[in-house]
Order: sequence, then C-alpha cells, then structure tokens
Amino acid sequence: MYCALFLNSFRHFVLKKKVFAYSFKHSTAMSTLLINQPKYSWLKELGLKEENDGVYNGTWSGRGEVITTYCPANNEPIARVRQGSLQDYEETVQKAKEAWKIWADIPAPKRGEIVRQIGDALRKKLKVLGSLVSLEMGKIFVEGVGEVQEYIDICDYAVGLSRMIGGPVLPSERPGHALIEQWNPVGLVGIITAFNFPVAVYGWNNAIALICGNVCLWKGAPTTPLTSIAVTKIVADVLEENKLPGAICSMTCGGADIGTALAKDERVDLVSFTGSTSVGKQVALMVQERFVFEDADLSLVIPSALFAAVGTAGQRCTTTRRLILHESIHDEVVEKLAKAYKQVRIGDPWDPNTLYGPLHTKQAVEMYKAAVNQAKQQGGTVVCGGKVMDRPGNYVEPTIITGLSHNAPIVHTETFAPILYVLKFKSECEAFAWNNEVKQGLSSSIFTKDMGRVFRWLGPKGSDCGIVNVNIPTSGAEIGGAFGGEKHTGGGRESGSDSWKLYMRRSTCTINYSKDLPLAQGIKFE
Repeated sequence: MYCALFLNSFRHFVLKKKVFAYSFKHSTAMSTLLINQPKYSWLKELGLKEENDGVYNGTWSGRGEVITTYCPANNEPIARVRQGSLQDYEETVQKAKEAWKIWADIPAPKRGEIVRQIGDALRKKLKVLGSLVSLEMGKIFVEGVGEVQEYIDICDYAVGLSRMIGGPVLPSERPGHALIEQWNPVGLVGIITAFNFPVAVYGWNNAIALICGNVCLWKGAPTTPLTSIAVTKIVADVLEENKLPGAICSMTCGGADIGTALAKDERVDLVSFTGSTSVGKQVALMVQERFVFEDADLSLVIPSALFAAVGTAGQRCTTTRRLILHESIHDEVVEKLAKAYKQVRIGDPWDPNTLYGPLHTKQAVEMYKAAVNQAKQQGGTVVCGGKVMDRPGNYVEPTIITGLSHNAPIVHTETFAPILYVLKFKSECEAFAWNNEVKQGLSSSIFTKDMGRVFRWLGPKGSDCGIVNVNIPTSGAEIGGAFGGEKHTGGGRESGSDSWKLYMRRSTCTINYSKDLPLAQGIKFE
C-alpha cells in the first residue's frame, strides 16, 4: 500500500499511473500455465481457470485485453485474465448504482450479517487464498495467510460496528426541539488497490463501506488480477446466496484507463486509492522512519528493524526506509543488524522456513539496482547486500547502506525494495527535524526508555506521521486503529477507530415537536 487517499465527489484527481510492463501481450501455451500443473491444482478450488473473466457486476465478463499473470518466485505464467474495457466499466458503474438502491434500504445490522457471512466464507478459504497471494504477489506464505486473516478480522470488527454507527442526540437551546446527528452512506465507493497488499486493503475498505450502506467498485493491481478475481468470487457467492445484487461488490480488472475513468467519475462518491507517486501530485509514496536513541533497548531494536526493513522483501507501505541512530550506538547497531541480515532465510515463498521472498516484478529489480547505484554515487557505503541474486525469480539481497547525508536525494526517494538507509544523529531536536523534513508521512517509530522523550515524540513538535509508534516496528498495524498518513501520504484513514465516518455523510437535524417556533440565538423575527 503505497499510500491511502480518500477523495469525495467534489475533489477528483486524474490518475497518471505508469503501468510497469503490466501488459503481457505474448501468448502462453496452455500446457505451460502453472494452473494446469498438478502442483498448483489448488488454484481451481478458488474458481480459477486457464482464462478468467476480469469483470464482475452481478455476472462475469470482460471485453478488454487478455493478459498473463506471472509468479515472481520463478517468472513462470500462472493463468490468463481478460481485463475490463471502458464499456465494461460503464456498465458496471450503472449496475452498482442500481444495486445501491437496494442495499441502502437494508438495516445496518442486517448488512452486518452479510459481512459476517463474507468473513466466514473467507475463513473457509484462508490457506488456499493465502497461497494465491504468495504465488501471485511473491510474499512468503505466512504473510499471505496473514493478509487474508486481516480481511476476516475487519469483517468481525465491522459486524459489531454495524450495531453501533450513528450520531449523538445533542441538547437543543430551543424548547420543544431535538437536535440529532444523522449519518447516511455516501453511495458508490471506488477502491483502487496496489500489488503489495492485494487482499487486506480491499478488505479494510469493503467491510466498513458495506455496513455503512455503500456499494463498492474495486480495481485491483494489474499484476495481481487472479487474487482480485478469487476474492470477488468468494464475496459474490455470499451475495448471491442471500439473493442480493452481485453488483453491491463489483470488480473490474484493468490498467490505467480503468483507474483514470474511476478516479474522474463524478458518479463515484468516494475514492479510496492506494498506489504510487505516478498518479500525480496529489499522491506520493511514503518514506518510513525509525529513530533509535542512546538509551534504547537494543534487544528490541535489532529484531524490530530487521522485520520492518526486510519483511515482504521491503515492499510494505510501512517498510522502514530510514534507520536514524544516535551517534553513540550507530556502529554497534549496524554491526549487529548486518549479522542479522546475513541470517535471513531467503527462498521459496511457500517454504514455511522462508522469511524473505522475491520482489514482485522484474521492473522492481531494476529499480532496486538503480537505487543502490545512486546511493553509492551520493556517498553511501553498502554494508550488506546490494546485489541481484543469481537464481530464478526476482530475488535481490536485503541491503544496508550507511554514510549518506540525511538530505541526500536517494534518502528522500521511495524505492519499493529492501534497502535500508542508516543515518547518524546527535540530538533529539535534530532527529525529530529529519523525521519531518520529508513530504511523506505514514509511519514512524522511536526506541527509547525516556518517557519525557516519548511524549515529546507524540506531541505537537514530534512526529508528523499518521502512525506514531514507540518501541515497536513501523510495520504491523492493528485493525482497531485508523490506518493512514499525513502530507503527501494522503490524509485519508482506513480500517478502525472512526474511519467509518469517511464512508458516510453527516447531517445535523433539528426537529420541532412543539407548537411554538422559537429561533436560535434568541432572535425575534415578528
């Protein structure tokens, strides 16, 4: 999830997203597809086949380009998908708007019951769907399963929320009057998600949007269409079993043309976008920070930095990019971290012992190589890693680079790869300033035992990120809290806390149940 951005129908943005060679035009013989090999026969348990329709709006179809999706661990073709055309998109929006008329009239607790059933349906497919995430995205199996579990967890959360959403009854200054807040669904929610969390981010949005009374139109990443299709099939089965319009949860696979159409469409009342800087000035990639002070517990620092920098091969939105160490412990931490890096078990994402898998695409490998070269040119020293691995698939070495200035261009440039820039600071003031000098702000964390410093970090002159942690990694957010960033990271929030309010519109309602007509502020108009 590069960044999360919410826009209502009054502020639209135009996607200018560069698609990194997502168009696989060459034909692939059926016999070479992984889906036809006995080892991967489990894919058919998810309703997948050799060529899959990439549009769902109550029925499955697709009139766009046929693409092939590939496994990052070996670059072998998995299956094919017929993407949606702009005509498909138009029909889907129309059907979704019609479906909303039915869905909005269903009481919120009843909508919660449907979401509960979606969660249960996902539970039944937990491991097989997690395997698909691992196969198509490239993250290790346990992370793939964990991502599906996140969708299940947010469904459970949303079920409870469906009986709690609402506004307060406020005291009116006028006798015989009631003042209330009424919350209503916004309508059609467009959800554009990225490759690195092809299930969880949709789940965050989908479950909450549904119980609020909205319908959803999902455009997943062009390189993980099988995951989008498999998830949609699970959700569609629940809707159809309950005799509800399938278009309540619509899905259109496609490239930048579909994304642009969705983002510009004034019929789409809310857009939740997760993607890269190439969508334009409104959206930027996040640079995550971790500060380690001289009083930090290094037994927490090393494993936290390792997980946050190397987990998901450095492709999480909350991956640690900058490790900022106090000068008194810099060398010790770098030495211990380099040793830990060398012990990371790299290999097949489906091997339960593997901790680190491939990058998602060949293009990501090229971006990794370019970033390492730029870091060297700007004065950096590669302490660990820095090379492409000589093996099938998109594997690169997890990398630590020291010696760069805090304002070196490459340090402020997001690269979705396992590259950790280690910086050295002298004072708390200096460290906090470095945290806030960048344009992005999703997640940050400090390691310290100084409680005064903790509260300064959490306060108005501390971190300006949307997620501000203490003595834990930048990665691994819980669903109960609101997830999102500040500045160019978008400003929107997903998942827990009061994020549900983004999916609804608020009305302040005054009801006169008396026979008099007093005016507010004691005004007499006679």
